[in-house]
Amino acid sequence: MSNIYSKLRLVLLMSMIFTLGQTKLFTQQVWAQKVYKGPKSKDSTQSLIKSGPMVGFGGMKEVRLWVQTKADAQVKFIYWPVGQAHTKKETKSIKTHAQNHWIATVTLSDLPHQTQFEYAVDVNGQRQSFEYPLKFQTQQRWQRKAPPPEFTMALGSCAYFNLDEEDHYGGGYEIFEQIRSQKPDFMLWLGDTLYLGPEDWDSKEGIFRRYAAQRAHPSLQAFLASTHHYAIWDDHDYGPNDSNRSYPLKGVSLEAFKSYWGNPNYGLPELPGVFGTFSWSDVDFFLLDDRTYRAPGNAPNQGPKPLLGEKQLQWLVDALAASRATFKVIAIGSQVLNPFTRWEGYSQHGAEKAKLIQMIKDYQIEGVVFLTGDRHFSELNKLDVDPWFYPLYDFTSSPLTSRSASSVADEADNPLRVEGTLVAERNFGLIKVSGQGKGRFMELSTINTQGKLLWKHIIKASELKIPKDK
Repeated sequence: MSNIYSKLRLVLLMSMIFTLGQTKLFTQQVWAQKVYKGPKSKDSTQSLIKSGPMVGFGGMKEVRLWVQTKADAQVKFIYWPVGQAHTKKETKSIKTHAQNHWIATVTLSDLPHQTQFEYAVDVNGQRQSFEYPLKFQTQQRWQRKAPPPEFTMALGSCAYFNLDEEDHYGGGYEIFEQIRSQKPDFMLWLGDTLYLGPEDWDSKEGIFRRYAAQRAHPSLQAFLASTHHYAIWDDHDYGPNDSNRSYPLKGVSLEAFKSYWGNPNYGLPELPGVFGTFSWSDVDFFLLDDRTYRAPGNAPNQGPKPLLGEKQLQWLVDALAASRATFKVIAIGSQVLNPFTRWEGYSQHGAEKAKLIQMIKDYQIEGVVFLTGDRHFSELNKLDVDPWFYPLYDFTSSPLTSRSASSVADEADNPLRVEGTLVAERNFGLIKVSGQGKGRFMELSTINTQGKLLWKHIIKASELKIPKDK
């Protein structure tokens, strides 16, 4: 009889666990629908928007805007400085069609600097209505006029979205509302901005279909519409897991990435890729492509085994040497400083990693900080072994909505990790740059899906200087 009771208790317990899981999944789905209900109007033309609008890069005089429609349409953007609706301007009409994947992208130019704007979207002559603000900004022209302005940026990687009922790898989509609530000036996506599946890898249609499906996820829309966005890729938005330079559809992946993101530049005429640069206040950002020229991770770690490739590496160092920014932030999908080689990272490409660090030293480049993703956990690594050089930091931020890593224990003894910075749950990073003159500093922090601050660390600009007695 006791055996029967034990079985009944087990059945009841399993039923409760299943019910709780289904309730959590249902709650996340309902929450996403509450965040974004889409354009609303009795007019059928209003339903033509599939995703967006999104704000791309923002300079002192230019800003990029993006939107995708469901079918062929004529799209206009209307914009005006906050509080000055009487000065509205509009773009020329942009036709969306199958050849441009129903995407309308426009770069607004000749804008006044240091100005907050509101904007609207017209589709087929009908004004779209949204339940959240549409806004963007231009940066301050501070050089030789004023101290560099303070700013806040968000960062993260590994954004997985469950796009069918059988898929449960993603979750915690409310994290995008948490990021938006921090009111960052911009978001830097550090790779794995989506996850291409096996049905997508060998098909141009599949790659673009996946990009379109994820971009339309309800939880993203309010965030996309009111915050500037920059992005790089890693393996999952490039191709298969751990993919490298051999991926035959990397040209298609590049086309899709450029179609869906609004960076100010991509690669060089003679060197295609997602790498490029942008600036915000007195910080220069160097966005890297860690896939197009990458050798296989399991290739012998002897001699040349590129991750960036010789030409991209030289471009990076040349660009760093030309920069006069207080902080020089290098963004790359793979971890740079983490010494372990079991999983993907720059340590699997030891010769090129050592060359990059040595070139930074040889060129006497100050103020370098790395931002990385990929690992499905977050941490801050610090390399400080050279008494004749300043410490190098690597802030890894991951995952946003993907499942957290189960392999964290394998690297529990990471000698470079700053104590207290390991986070093995869904989270995002926040960096605030403030202070004046020699007191300029970066405040790094990690925040979870519920908005709880998990850790904070300050890096002073003065800390990233080459010792004077060198």
